[in-house]
This record gives sequence, C-alpha cells and structure tokens, in this order.
Amino acid sequence: MDKTPSKFDVAICGAGPVGLALAALLARRGMDSARIGLVDARALGTALTDPRSIALSYGSRMLLEEIGAWPLPATAIHQVHVSRRGHFGRSLIDRGEHEVEALGYVARYGDLVAALAGACERAGVAALRPVRVSGHSEQADSVALALDDGRTLEAAVVVQAEGGVFGEQDARARAHDYRQTALIARVSTSAPVAHRAYERFTEEGPLAMLPQDGADGHQYALVWCVRPERAQALLALDDAQFLAQLGEAFGQRLGRMSATGARIAYRLGLNAEPGTTARTVAIGNAAQTLHPVAGQGLNLGLRDAAVLARLLARDAGPAALAAFARERQADRKLVVELTDTMARAFAHRGPGQALLGLSLGLLDTFTPAKNLLGEWMMFGRR
Repeated sequence: MDKTPSKFDVAICGAGPVGLALAALLARRGMDSARIGLVDARALGTALTDPRSIALSYGSRMLLEEIGAWPLPATAIHQVHVSRRGHFGRSLIDRGEHEVEALGYVARYGDLVAALAGACERAGVAALRPVRVSGHSEQADSVALALDDGRTLEAAVVVQAEGGVFGEQDARARAHDYRQTALIARVSTSAPVAHRAYERFTEEGPLAMLPQDGADGHQYALVWCVRPERAQALLALDDAQFLAQLGEAFGQRLGRMSATGARIAYRLGLNAEPGTTARTVAIGNAAQTLHPVAGQGLNLGLRDAAVLARLLARDAGPAALAAFARERQADRKLVVELTDTMARAFAHRGPGQALLGLSLGLLDTFTPAKNLLGEWMMFGRR
C-alpha cells in the first residue's frame, strides 16, 4: 500500500451533517476541493439508512439552500406549543409572528446526509470511508493523521467533527450527567395537529412530539426524556402498554396514542469546551454535546461550520482558528447555558414548578420576550 502522505489544507474528521456541511461550504467559498480531506469511520450506506429524526431550524434551512442541499424530505413546523405537565400555563410560538415560511423542519438523519453528501460530490470533495483516525501528531506548521488502513494524511488544519453521543465520549472541561435517558420512537395519534410541534415538560424531563409525516399520514417523532430506570421499564413494555404510558405523560392534546414503531434509547449529558490547539478545532457535537431540549444541537453545529468555512477559506491556519473561537463564543455559550438551565429547572419536583408553569403563560402574553425566544430557536445569537 502507498503510504506517502496526502496533503490537505483542511482535514475534517467525521462526515456526519456538520462535517459534510463544512466541506461543502469550504468548496463553495473557493477552496480547491482537492485540498479538502474528509474522513469518516462509517460507510455512506450505513449513514443513509439511519432512521433517526432531527430538528432543523429555519436558519439551518437557509444554510442548506446555500450549499445546494435543500429541498430534502422534511415536515415543516409552523407552531411550537410549550407546556408544563400538571401546572397551569403554556406558550405558543407561531411562524406568523416572525414572517417566515416555517419555524423549522423535521427530517430523517439519512435524508440530510444524502443531500449533503450529494452537495459534496458535486463540489468535487471526496470522502475517505470507512476508515478511522488512529492517531495524530501536531507540528508547528501542520498536523499528521494516522489512519487505521496504514495511510497518513497531512493537513494545515484538522477539524474534529465526529462527536458521537454523551455516553461514549471522553469528558471535556464542562461535563454534566443529567441522569436522564432519551427514548426515541415514531408515534401515531388519533387527532394529529398538522405542522405543530410540542415540548411538554414533565417532572422527569422534557417530552417532545415533532410532526413528521410518513407513508401512513401524520406521525410524530418522539423524544421522551426520563430517568434511566424508567427508560428500561418503558423499553420492556409491549406497544399497547408503552402507548398508554406515553398518553398519560403527554395528555390528550393529540387524542389517543394509536401506534408506535421501534424504540431506542441513549444517555443524556452536557459535554462541552474541548481542549484546543493552534491547528486543531472541534465543531458540532465534538465541541458541545447538549441536552436535546429545544432541539438546538445540530443547528448550533451547522452555525459552527458556516463561520469556520468563511474563515478557513481566507487562511487555513492558526489565525483563522483563533478568530473562530472569538466569533463563536457568544452563540455557543448562550445555547449551552439555556439548554442546561432548561434541562435542570424543569426536571424536578417542588413548589417552584408552579412558578415555572406560570412563567410559560406569562411568556405568551409578553410579545418581545416570546419573539426573542423564537428568533433564538431559528437563528441562534446574532
């Protein structure tokens, strides 16, 4: 095998949505596609069949349009209904208040990867896969990446975009285990409300029902955050028992829970602020793994990719990475703090829960605050 190093301006470790978006944006910003190295441990076919559902903000849709990765199969969210189980108060955020086509979209992970991989292919960016990075060595002017197939890559800058999930990561500077597990499934109901997403806070954690149309009509992507022992019990139930438990936790706003697909679960935690060097940088889940409340993780990562692509296209070196850290600090900090606060504040028992529920009702009457929340969910801090 030829072990001569391949040289790149930018090597991207991880060809998930954030890594693919960065590669496509670098090419669009004028970087020679032959100078972009994209490495992924998974075969493309594996990623394309991933059935997980993801929430895309309206701002992320605009970014995907620029890349050429939109339209893709997705269900638009026109309204977001936020409430606290067992307490008075709710808030309803509507697209009409922001004069946009949709607040966001729900898509299948595999469909998003397919659209972004197609954009990279049209731009001439080739991915090395399936292959893993087994080690790296940073010098003053470059970084060498050792691959598990014996090859070595050399790059001026290395971007870590392979984040994984909380339970499989090494701890970073800021880490917190929420003692929650996210239960994921596709659910049908007897009285669906088209294009309305629900975020329902319970004493164990948030329960989200995201509209995602399927072959059988209106369906929902469920993200139900519960204590680990409860998650194991829910996984062990048959479909009818599971749907009964879900209906009790969510309530009657969508009628009866009528059908469900396969259920999967994963641990939840905050893992942010990785170590940095002069020539390496982390983006997306590799930089900040968040609680799924408000669905901000992927959207924050795509904003990382947009800023980093603009800076690296000018100068693929330490100055660009330093500028990236400065530009992304405020948005990253805001999203980390807000999601962490929401995950902790709503997921416990106590007299303060009535006040939290009431705050949702007050938010609905205070238009400036509600509009600010909607803007943040769509575009992040600007």
